[in-house]
Amino acid sequence: MDLLAAVRQGFQTIDADPALKEKAAQFLETWLNHADFAAYRPQIEWMIQSEKWSGLLDSFYQVLPFGTGGRRGAVGIGPNRMNLWTLGASVQGHCEYLRQRFPGTNPLRVVLAYDVREYRDKRGVYNKDLPNPVMNLSSRDFCQFAAGVYAANGIQSHILPGDSKRYLSTPELSYTIRFLGAHGGLNMTASHNPPDDNGSKFYDERGAQPVPPDDQIMSDFVDQVTVIRQMPWADVVKSGKALFLDNAPHEAYIEVCRKQSLVPAPKTGEIRVVYTPLHGVGGMCVGEVLEAQGFKPIFVPEQSEPNGQFPNVTKTPNPEVPECMDRAEKLAKEKQADLVISTDPDADRLGGLACTTTDGKGAFRFLTGQEIAALLTHFKLSRRASAGDLPASPIIATTEVTTGQITRISRHFGAQIVNDLLVGFKYIAEVLWQLESTGQYGDVKGTPADFVIATEESHGILATDQIRDKDSACAALLLAELSLHLKRQGRTIPELLVDLARQFGYYRNELLNIVMTGVEGKRDMAKMLDTLRATPPKEIGGLPVVGFEDLRDENGRMGSYKGETDKAARNFLIFRLDDGKSVSAKVCLRPSGTEPKAKAYIEVSSLPMTAGTPEADWAATQKLIDTTVQRVATDFLTRALATVGATPQPGADKLSR
Repeated sequence: MDLLAAVRQGFQTIDADPALKEKAAQFLETWLNHADFAAYRPQIEWMIQSEKWSGLLDSFYQVLPFGTGGRRGAVGIGPNRMNLWTLGASVQGHCEYLRQRFPGTNPLRVVLAYDVREYRDKRGVYNKDLPNPVMNLSSRDFCQFAAGVYAANGIQSHILPGDSKRYLSTPELSYTIRFLGAHGGLNMTASHNPPDDNGSKFYDERGAQPVPPDDQIMSDFVDQVTVIRQMPWADVVKSGKALFLDNAPHEAYIEVCRKQSLVPAPKTGEIRVVYTPLHGVGGMCVGEVLEAQGFKPIFVPEQSEPNGQFPNVTKTPNPEVPECMDRAEKLAKEKQADLVISTDPDADRLGGLACTTTDGKGAFRFLTGQEIAALLTHFKLSRRASAGDLPASPIIATTEVTTGQITRISRHFGAQIVNDLLVGFKYIAEVLWQLESTGQYGDVKGTPADFVIATEESHGILATDQIRDKDSACAALLLAELSLHLKRQGRTIPELLVDLARQFGYYRNELLNIVMTGVEGKRDMAKMLDTLRATPPKEIGGLPVVGFEDLRDENGRMGSYKGETDKAARNFLIFRLDDGKSVSAKVCLRPSGTEPKAKAYIEVSSLPMTAGTPEADWAATQKLIDTTVQRVATDFLTRALATVGATPQPGADKLSR
């Protein structure tokens, strides 16, 4: 039996759409026989001979989707994996897009950045004794290959020298595009994904990821690629199309971050801040900003060296996960620190732990992304209001799944708020662009000078309009200064969280990840959302559903689709709940754009605490919210999985506390 016949027979053992099986077989035929893929053939043959049918089907049934401005996924062999072919097709499409967007412009210029990743096949997918062209591919390798595609298309690349020990964080890339007046950019990063993942994020001339319909136009160009023009890295350097970055953009970026300062710098020994970049690039932005502002951050030594294997990180290098800061917490206790700050590998997300006492001897409390968003929004509004330099009509921006407490905080300070954005910082960047170009976004009027802060639940903060992606450096400075400001008053961040709950309402925001992997998972995820949109529940966790919104509804507030990328981003369901008395709730469900799972965002909140409320009554209110959020989470997860004939695994409905 020949290889393709064996593949087709093997695919019959898998429960999947026959059309997907045939598509996978067609791609396999190309990769087995075309000269461009000859280097991959030994591993493909081994997988066929080893009857790895599920892995082959998942690797070959589609081209890795060009999602919200790029591709991200497991590095590997096949069109549904990150490799030089899938990257090359993306970059070639980007070249065509740039030529259409800037007709007659010569030279076109892009800024390239990369993180610390290097593929090692930690999942044990391939035969370690056979040649493997993806083995040891680093983000730097990917980026230099991309520079070769740009160069072959006549486009210059601003990139770090090949022997540089530096890295550019995601926010610094955004800033550098604007600083240099480049026409776009590319970041090779998989953010906080597992070590063997990688991805390509494309940026426009504004330093943001494109939004619909521009992302659809670029995606169409990528899909139409049949030939990838490419030039070896050494030839790119010789040709002069590699424009090596000097320190000017970096120094300007650090200065922009420092200008976000809201309080006088700390005196020697006044505050202790422990910082960990979790083996990522954060030391070259967050570390420098904190140091320059006098905070003298205490680095976690075993996590300070950039290392794409993240060897000393528990679980995952993601500030959303408390366990990743276990070493930082241990050091903070030894040093009697006030605050722990962590950042993810590409340094756009920020996490933290705050000491419960002002002497550094207390326990440390994990700060969720929702809490950081509320804390920094309140801090910046209140400090600027006290200083008398708050704009006459300040503007706050946040997403549909970020805590509603921010809306109440913003309105308290008389701020305008955009609070219904889709998930993704590119939509926040679009608010700034609309303000910049038209002076208006929806009902909100103003200019970027009126912008104060933007936040999202997944630990993303933007504190200046000069950057157009989430930025941990500015956020780290604000969080450190908030801790310092409170310490000067004899207070702590955990105490401020209590005060915010009393003043603006007690909010419990929780996230459930419904993991669905492979071809079957993609099918079930689609069925789950389609079933819930067709027959939304009347109640969830005992609370009546008083409003249901399907953002794919073209008769709804978002109108007609701006392309398939827009349609995909709007695969988003909102259930609004209310007991008719004092408890409000919301459940949002959407597929992740970067990982094989659906995300259920659950919010349950109370009214603000009124003056004279007995402490016992307020404690009872908080207990009611806590029990309600668990009930809603358990019930919704059960209903969602029932749509695909599944039941929750034990502990799947476990919340953050």
